[in-house]
Amino acid sequence: MIEKFHYDNKTVRNFAIATIVWGIVGMTVGLLIAMQLFTPALNLGSQYTTFGRIRPLHTNAVIFAFVGNAIFMGVYYSLQRLLKARMFSDVLSNIHFWGWQLIIVATAITLPLGFTTSHEYAEMEWPIDIGITLIWVVFGINMFGTIIKRREKHMYVAIWFYIATFVTVAVLHIVNSIELPISAFKSYYIYAGVQDALVQWWYGHNAVAFFLTTPYLGMMYYYLPKMADRPVYSYKLSILHFWSLIFIYIWAGPHHLLYTSLPTWAQSLGVAFSIMLIAPSWGGMINGLLTLRGAWDKVREDPKLKFMVVGITAYGMATFEGPMLALKQINAIAHYTDWIVAHVHVGALGWNGFLTFGILYWLIPRIYNTVLYSKKLASFHFWIGTLGIIFYAVPLYFSGFTQGLMWKEFTPEGVLRYPNFLETVIQILPMYMLRALGGALYLTGVIVMTYNLAKTMLAGKLVANEAAEAPALPEVYVAQGSDKKLHRILERKPMLFLILSLIVILIGGMIEMMPTFTIKSNIPTIASVKPYSPLELQGRDLYIREGCVNCHSQMIRPFRSETERYGEYSKAGEFVYDHPFLWGSKRTGPDLQREGGKYGNAWHYNHLYDPQTMSPGSIMPPYEWLIEQKLDTTTTRAKINAMRSLGVPYAEGYENKANAKLDQQAKTIAADLKQNNIKVKSDREIIAIIAYLQRLGTDIKAK
Repeated sequence: MIEKFHYDNKTVRNFAIATIVWGIVGMTVGLLIAMQLFTPALNLGSQYTTFGRIRPLHTNAVIFAFVGNAIFMGVYYSLQRLLKARMFSDVLSNIHFWGWQLIIVATAITLPLGFTTSHEYAEMEWPIDIGITLIWVVFGINMFGTIIKRREKHMYVAIWFYIATFVTVAVLHIVNSIELPISAFKSYYIYAGVQDALVQWWYGHNAVAFFLTTPYLGMMYYYLPKMADRPVYSYKLSILHFWSLIFIYIWAGPHHLLYTSLPTWAQSLGVAFSIMLIAPSWGGMINGLLTLRGAWDKVREDPKLKFMVVGITAYGMATFEGPMLALKQINAIAHYTDWIVAHVHVGALGWNGFLTFGILYWLIPRIYNTVLYSKKLASFHFWIGTLGIIFYAVPLYFSGFTQGLMWKEFTPEGVLRYPNFLETVIQILPMYMLRALGGALYLTGVIVMTYNLAKTMLAGKLVANEAAEAPALPEVYVAQGSDKKLHRILERKPMLFLILSLIVILIGGMIEMMPTFTIKSNIPTIASVKPYSPLELQGRDLYIREGCVNCHSQMIRPFRSETERYGEYSKAGEFVYDHPFLWGSKRTGPDLQREGGKYGNAWHYNHLYDPQTMSPGSIMPPYEWLIEQKLDTTTTRAKINAMRSLGVPYAEGYENKANAKLDQQAKTIAADLKQNNIKVKSDREIIAIIAYLQRLGTDIKAK
């Protein structure tokens, strides 16, 4: 029996518009922070617009606002047509759309205000984390409800990737977001030090894998054949691609922590699985590009397909470079440098950006029942966007090579050739300028696309409810012929598919994390390492608030070049009371793990007040407000109690005298500053940050 129904294009349109709007917002913030790195005045003298505070605003806006909305746009359009069914619930679709936008707005408000957990790509505080969980559940119910009421027996390959995305992102988000709330906008992760680092980069790497990659692979498998009017090159390759990718990807997170205090066995697992990851990644790229066999004349003339080809090629480049960067010899040079930033943006700008643009150019005219306003403008967008990627990535590769090699270079006499970190920064400023030019070119292309698509929308009319018809799916289906093959049977069982995907992605994460969490000897303690004093704890939270971890690492690797520059290499036991860990992922400034006692209190005061006076040529913004703002000590009791509940050995009742201890230490620092002709009240925030900086690395005595 033929059933008539309607596809929901209104929700698709809403997500498409949100994709464009948030794309412009996220990329504009990205351009601003890129320019801040060679023009510190663009920090604008406000505590709400410093690089440290708005850098996570950029990353989260691009990942969850731009890419996130693009994923939902692509999934909602393709899922309905692949399953020959309207989305399960229009109400859930609306809740999903508006709930996601509310999460984005809340993130955009709270991050510049300094409400951050400091976990990369997961900086949102606990109320927003709960909101993300609820909206993700809404999305899952809507998706699986649609799958269950489908009129098509088999789930096409794109849907496999959508299912894996849903289940894995849910697991990643929940495990990484287990926090102990202190107040409405402050929490501490239950994990500490090495454990926290392992969880964060298990999450961080797989957020790239299962938010920025697997849903886009699903969209590639749907939209590319549609655009090229060609079938997918190989069904068997798509099966191998899917299962091997989701199994291997989840193991690779530790390659972000090579040469750190993470146990060596975990690092080695990360390296091994990162190398294996080349095979399924390139299998997907080959399957995509060979789908275009016989369609290259169309590619030369169609800007949509040009975007897809360059996007898939960028995916191939990034997924080859990633495993290469996981090799210890290469990682020793590349980690903490701009090389990693270049690598990430080849994937983000090329793979995510270009696939999104290609899909938008194909999809918008269809749901508006018209043709694209200007093919020439789309071609202009392609070329200026490609030029933008080149001008962005190539200078940063040179910058990264320069940093990595300068940091490690010794003179014939055996001393560091460039002992002053600032020498490296000054050397790469021209590269930062070219990077900003590339970002401006890329953003220009997005603005041109916005105009082109807006004119397209105005020329047509949204088909909000698109008429469709399909035979009803029999309640009982008997497998016949080739349908008896194992995977063809699995494609008809969505819940079994979901469970198997969950098992496959859990294996790697559990094997990597369980020993570190359950075997105490894996994280040896150091008797001399003590909890932070109340003032130091408050100062640490201010350090997190200001986003200092975005520019400074606290992890000295066991290389002679690093121990000569910074001091004794970092030990796992030094971080047992760190909730969260603050090892960092990029050195725009020097490592601070052994900062304590290196300079006097007056030096730190002047450096925070006006960095250029202490370090001429510094690109660090001034933090004058720390001198004016009074330290909030009303939270001290709650913070001490929370830390004790997390295993930090504060004595019972210590919270009752914590503020007295805090005041005593603060007055000592203020008195020392006064002796250096610096008059500042002891209850100011700058005193707390100085206390924290002076504590760093002083618990162990290196020979």
